Amino acid sequence: MKCPVTTLDNKKAGEIDLDDSVFGLPERKDILARVVNWQLAKRRAGTHKVKTRGEVSGSTRKLFRQKGTGNARMGSARTSQRRGGGTVFGPVVRDHGHDLNKKVRKLGLKTALSAKVAEGKLIVVDDVAVAAPKTGDLAKKFAALGWSSVLIIDAAQVDGAFAKAARNLPLVDVLPQQGANVYDILRRETLVLTKGAVEALEARLK
Repeated sequence: MKCPVTTLDNKKAGEIDLDDSVFGLPERKDILARVVNWQLAKRRAGTHKVKTRGEVSGSTRKLFRQKGTGNARMGSARTSQRRGGGTVFGPVVRDHGHDLNKKVRKLGLKTALSAKVAEGKLIVVDDVAVAAPKTGDLAKKFAALGWSSVLIIDAAQVDGAFAKAARNLPLVDVLPQQGANVYDILRRETLVLTKGAVEALEARLK
């Protein structure tokens, strides 16, 4: 499919062919959900921890004799029923990550790209190189283009001046093409790809 190419100065710069096998897939919310859940599960630290009965401090002696007191039988001061005792079935340190088939991950990225094309929220720019790392100048260009919540994906190497200028803008993310992922694509309203990023993504996903 044909897609117009623009510049950061909001001028036309020709057209580019987008591969239908990467940018023309049908919407699959189930695939997107699986990939996003896999990504977020991998990010979780899993460092939450409670003390079990065997880990809280306290004596192990029997509190009072088994029979004859009229009380319910009680063996330890560290049981979960008593104040200061251990916690039963609480969270422990663990890895929340799980496996996801490589084909599903690849399909998820292609589906996310296709969803942006279908919504009309994928923009291809000629280049994102700027002369100087000026955040104010870049903010004016984004306002002229109508970009408020945007993910910008460049080729293998992001222009250093552009990355510095964009990093202090709210709701603006900049990634190299090898960092393109489903979660970041979906969390921003507009997806901007450079021509180099389009070529790299097609070579990676075809």
